[in-house]
Amino acid sequence: MPVKINYQLEMEKVLRAEEGNTPRLLLHCCCAPCSSFVLESLASHFAITAHYYNPNIDTAEEYALRAAELGRFVQETVYENPVDVLCEDYDPASFYTAVKGLEKIPEGGARCYECYRLRLFRAAKVAQQGGYDYFTTTLSISPHKNAEWLNTLGQQAAEQFHVKWLPSDFKKKNGFKRSTVLAAEHGLYRQDYCGCVFSKHEAEQRARQKAQAESANTSDN
Repeated sequence: MPVKINYQLEMEKVLRAEEGNTPRLLLHCCCAPCSSFVLESLASHFAITAHYYNPNIDTAEEYALRAAELGRFVQETVYENPVDVLCEDYDPASFYTAVKGLEKIPEGGARCYECYRLRLFRAAKVAQQGGYDYFTTTLSISPHKNAEWLNTLGQQAAEQFHVKWLPSDFKKKNGFKRSTVLAAEHGLYRQDYCGCVFSKHEAEQRARQKAQAESANTSDN
């Protein structure tokens, strides 16, 4: 049986090795709430560019809203090292091409894997072009995201684009809980679905089922 890797510990090894330095990190960010704790925990170790590239998001309006919230959060927060934001144009066609044929796969399956791949390989390319020392993503802070997939794909992208991947599992050490606290403190918009139209439909279906169950329970009482 393969040994399960603790990516949080792997990241801590990198941070210790870089003590005394301030490497440049390209941090792929999915949204402001997820980015909040990650920026808080990494900004004392790196000069960071928050890279907003999420072509999976279902509408241009939602894309712009999440991007604006990320920018607002960064502007409102004081960090030990510089943090800036790089927001790419909305490009949904790249997402639909990447997940073609996987539209009916439930969230958390092969469609999400290809979506991870799309965003991480783009981040690696941008990191290479920009001369960054490392790149990583905020995605692993979510309890619903597969950290093993993310780190495996991140390492593959690192090898292809010759830029170092920062291993991570930001949900560890109560990272997700801390992100909810920071989001509440800053009044950040927190969406109730991952971003793509498929996850939105699944979220809406769960909400309908919950409402129906609650209604049935009320009727029984």
